Amino acid sequence: MVPKATRVAVLMSDNPVHPSQLKAIQDAARGFGLTVLPTMVRSSDDFEEAFRSMAKQKAGALIVLGGSPFNSARGALDKLLKLAAKAKLPAIYRSRNEVEAGGLLSYAANNAKNWSLAATYVDKILKGAKPADLPVQQPTEFELAINLKTAKALGLTIPQSILLRAGQVIE
Repeated sequence: MVPKATRVAVLMSDNPVHPSQLKAIQDAARGFGLTVLPTMVRSSDDFEEAFRSMAKQKAGALIVLGGSPFNSARGALDKLLKLAAKAKLPAIYRSRNEVEAGGLLSYAANNAKNWSLAATYVDKILKGAKPADLPVQQPTEFELAINLKTAKALGLTIPQSILLRAGQVIE
């Protein structure tokens, strides 16, 4: 979607899963000849400095990892979205909620399916199953969400091949 981008910022926090996610992103980026720019924040108060750093490093796109401080409060998400829009930085988020709020795109596990699976587990536990006996399951269905209004504001044209893969297109 951003073919000219060669430098991708990764906005991350001290969330314990972020280092492994960053490593996976770095491994994938090497195959595309992309430079990954890890950008650490501890709270939404750090967002403005993070975006100044991304601009200095000439980031052409942004990956926002999930969890606190990115979704800890609605105000934090609004601040993040406004800064990304002001910087004209195409960004991918962790759920379609961010896309519905104005983010460009997300590719994430289908939350409806995950909640349904969680309800099945609760039902089994309430009927006497031991939680330790239930298998750990990984998501199997993922959804691409795209906000065309945001794409237009960024001057991006979303290829038809990508639009056809999207589970949700916001116009």
